[in-house]
Order: sequence, then structure tokens, then C-alpha cells
Amino acid sequence: MNQPPLSDRDQTRTGGDQIRSGPWPRIDRRQVLAGAFAAPLATGVLATTAPAAETTARSPRGNRIAVSTYSYWRYRDDSKLTIEQCIDLAAETGFDGVEILHVQMEDESNAALQRIKQRAFRHGLDLCGFSTHQSFVFPDAAKRDENVRHTIRCIELAYALGIPTIRVNTGRWGTSKDFDTLMANKGIEPRLEGYSDDDGFAWVQEGLEKCLPTAEKCGVVLGLENHWGLGRTASGVLRLINAIDSPWLKATLDTGNFLEDQYAQYEQLAPEAVFVQAKTYFGGGTWYTLDIDYDRVATILAAVDYRGYISLEFEGKESHATAIPKSLETLRKAFA
Repeated sequence: MNQPPLSDRDQTRTGGDQIRSGPWPRIDRRQVLAGAFAAPLATGVLATTAPAAETTARSPRGNRIAVSTYSYWRYRDDSKLTIEQCIDLAAETGFDGVEILHVQMEDESNAALQRIKQRAFRHGLDLCGFSTHQSFVFPDAAKRDENVRHTIRCIELAYALGIPTIRVNTGRWGTSKDFDTLMANKGIEPRLEGYSDDDGFAWVQEGLEKCLPTAEKCGVVLGLENHWGLGRTASGVLRLINAIDSPWLKATLDTGNFLEDQYAQYEQLAPEAVFVQAKTYFGGGTWYTLDIDYDRVATILAAVDYRGYISLEFEGKESHATAIPKSLETLRKAFA
């Protein structure tokens, strides 16, 4: 498979050594407001202002809404669409961007990547996220290194597509019979005999740290998701983010993967989020259904000034033809 070229020019940073914690720059609205009010005050005109808490609590625009290509597939045998077909449907429905699920890609050649990028551009859509699957929870160092190589490959794919962040996972112990069993046990599974969570976290930290030089070179932020295994809880995800302490490792917050104390855990993870995946379950969930109050989620994210993408992951049994437009309406209303 062709490797997309990496240009040394992409290592250049603006602003000296100042590096933001996410892929999108933030504007300090207090500075903007100070500039806006300076002129009338200088001329003797008294400006009437709203309370400071009110002016800083609102974003100048709502969050942009994307859709994951997973939403059109959901691992169903009869509904695996191509990435380009998903882009067409996303544009037709009225989304702002598309998140690509790596395992859904049928061709990773550079020519295919550029066709995907052009297709999105011509539809006026951002390619805003890339979700990969990997695990570092293996006692065998060779298996961990294999997953490091896979993750680096996915970083480079995202770079070639112009995508600024990829979803990564900690991985899990793999002691469940299958994924259905894991879901029946609410994502909890026994550790491998003879090993502890501390061993697992050390392996994950080592693996992520090996990926970070490529992430920085490509300008692609790794978003560690609350996605079962050692990352099942906000505290597990934050343990790794805080230990590694890099601007190129932050969080992908998945609203559907906290099965206990979900709003408290959203609040814990929100300050580190560079990408948010929003689950909906029209027709009943494939494995379970969560009642998610997206107005409340929007309030939690606004409190930490999250202005990034909200990416729909539809995981219900209803046809995507009807469920995805309804999901978009729900998210548009909450994140306006």
C-alpha cells in the first residue's frame, strides 16, 4: 500500500513555542469585547454591557455537526456503503462534515484518498475525524509494536486526507468470548491472569508515546476515546492523558460509552476533548440504549468552551434513511 508523503513543512508552527491543546485555535472573547468597547469609551460614549458571565458563556456560533460513516453501516452485512457514498448522503442530509471509520475503507491508495478528499470538498464538507481500531493491552511487545505501526499508518492516512484528529483506543484485555458478551457485561471483563491494570496502563502509555512523534509531524491530534477496556471510564482516559502530558494527545468524548454516572463523566472528560461523538438510538440500540439529554451535554461542553465538531454515531435499529435526518435535527437543536 502506498504511504502518503509527509512534508517537513508541516512541522512548522506559528507563534513560537505556543502549542494549542487541540487542532482548532480558540479566540478569547474577552479580548474581542475589550476591543469592541474601547472606541466608544475613548470618545466619551458610555457603552452598556451585559454581565461578564453572560457575554463569555455564549459561543458566537453553534457547534458544527458531522456524521461518522459508521452511522450508515453499523457492521451490518447488508449495508456497508463506500466512504464516497457516505459523503454523498451526508451532503444530501445537510451535515457540515464527515468522520471516516478506517475499517470501512476499501482502498487506502493515495489515489483513493485524494478522490475521497475531492468528493468532500466538492460537497462543501469537512473531513473532520478518522476513527481507527487498535489495542496496546498485550503482554507481548511484538503485538504492541504491531499496533503502534498500525496507528502510525492511520495518522498518515488522516494527514493525507487533511483530517486533524484521529480516534485511538487503549484496548482491552480480550478475555470476553466476543463483543456481544462484552456488551452484556457492560464493557467489564476479567484481566489476563498474572497481570494488573497497572501493567496494562504502562503498555498503553508506551504505545501512545511511540506514536506521538508522527502525530506531531503530521499535525494530527490523537483523541483517546472512552471506548471500553482501560479507557472505559473518564478516569482511565485521563490517567493516560495526564501521565503523557502532550498537546498531541487529548480526548475523543463518546457520549454513548459511559454506562454509569454519564453526566459526571462527561464533565470530567470535557476539558480535554478535541472531538465529540454523539450516539443516537432510534429504533432501539444495537447492544443497548442510553437516554442522553443533549441539551445537558451541550451545556457541559459550553462550560469548557468546546467549539469543535459533534459527530453523529447512529447506533440504532431503524433505517439510516430516516434515523440519521432525525438525529441531525436533534443535534442541531441542542448545539445551536
